[in-house]
Amino acid sequence: MRNLISELLTRLAEKEEESKEFVAQMEALEIVVTAMLHRMEHSDQQAIRSTIEDALSSVRPSDPVTSHDANLLKQNLTRLLNNPCI
Repeated sequence: MRNLISELLTRLAEKEEESKEFVAQMEALEIVVTAMLHRMEHSDQQAIRSTIEDALSSVRPSDPVTSHDANLLKQNLTRLLNNPCI
């Protein structure tokens, strides 16, 4: 029983570390995208926003993707594209 608990705690610690790495990668990508948007002309920014919004509106969530997940993706893209953090 102790071995099982020890193994579960080890796996949990590994998952937490993977999660931290993933969050760091996402934050780094957000910084890069935001910096790129700031360097672009306003018309180019608008073109990118329109292209992404058009692509999102044409996509329908599949079975493994819940509508909640799709809405979360849309919210984060909107925040990133319309309210850059830099």
